[in-house]
Order: sequence, then structure tokens, then C-alpha cells
Amino acid sequence: MPIHDWPVEERPREKLLSQGSGALSDAELLAIFLRTGVRGRTAVDLARELLLAFGGLRALLDADQRTFSGYYGLGSAKYVQLQAALELGRRYLAARLERGEALIGPEDTREYLVARLRHLPHEVFACLFLDNRHQVITFEELFRGTIDAASVYPREVVRRALDLNAAALILAHNHPSGVAEPSAADEQMTQRLVDALGTVGIRVLDHFVIGEGRPVSFVELGLL
Repeated sequence: MPIHDWPVEERPREKLLSQGSGALSDAELLAIFLRTGVRGRTAVDLARELLLAFGGLRALLDADQRTFSGYYGLGSAKYVQLQAALELGRRYLAARLERGEALIGPEDTREYLVARLRHLPHEVFACLFLDNRHQVITFEELFRGTIDAASVYPREVVRRALDLNAAALILAHNHPSGVAEPSAADEQMTQRLVDALGTVGIRVLDHFVIGEGRPVSFVELGLL
């Protein structure tokens, strides 16, 4: 049955307008993005099939162009639209971290770091640089590695913090494997950074590890 023949309260667009986007399932949200289905299948049907085929929403959103466009009903135009939508989301979160804004709460910080780091296929070490009122100066990716490692040089972090006149930092790195628990090497590296930055009076407020699920905080684990 075509979506326009469904009860009004069950149509994804009308449901979003009346109940808000949070009330929609992954398939319903994806159906709105797709706009139309294919012969014999509504947009919701197609969305459900895609989520099943890819193994979930994240895998679908992280797919490369060849994989994404290889499914019937998708193509390069849809891939471009999807990437633009994802980048809009990242920039929306980044706009809340612009210089001059007070440091946002830990959950918003997590959301931002997830948007910037979780989809990357290689390990990245990054910093949120903050001024003496804990207002955001900038976010920067400082080191990149292979699929499971990034070499981090404390002297380079200190140098960049001094260049930016930062008073505090939030550290972050991703685990492409998906396991967000800090390793012994992560703990050792963090302590080296805390010691090096401490010599010039710069505090490390937290270190987040980004993997599957909720990012892990060193502070909440009692490691910092």
C-alpha cells in the first residue's frame, strides 16, 4: 500500500511534524531521506531492507560510495545527499563549540567527538583547546595512525597549546576496532601528556575514547 494511503498518524513526514523527529524509527527517518521507494516497495519498505542489508544505521551511514550506490534504489546522487546531511550535522555540533562559547556539557562534548571521530577508519588523536574560562578555542586533529595506532608526541601537543594560548585541554582519540575501553598504552600516554602540559601550567580536563556506544571518559573511570 502506498504511503499516502496510510493513516495520517503513521506516515513518517506527518508523524515527524506532529510528534518530533525523536518519535520516528531509524527506518522512518531513512524513508524521509530516501523520499521515494522503488517498484512494489514503499520508501519505508526500502529503508527497512537497507538497514537489514547493511546491518544497521551506522553501517549504512559509514558505507563508501561504491558499497552504498551498489544497492538498488540508491545511487551517486543519494550518496552525495547523505554525505551533505552528515556534514551538516557535524557543522551544527561544531557551531556550538565556536570560540567565545562557554564549554558545553559532557554529553554535548561526547556527541561532538563522536561526530568527528567515530566514523574514521584509522586512529586519530585530537584535542579541544580551551582558554582560562574554559571557552573553546578550537578543535584539532593532531596525529593520525593506522587502523589501530597513532603515535602521539607530547612536545607537539604542548607546542600547539602554547601557540593557541590554551589554558586547558580535552583529549580524545578513536578506536576503529570499536572497543572504547582505554588500553594500558592509552593510560601511559595520557599521563605523559598530563605531566608535559603541567610543566607549562596547562590542565588536562578529560580524555575521551571513542568507539562503539557511549564514549569512555578517563575522569569517570578515575584515571584522570
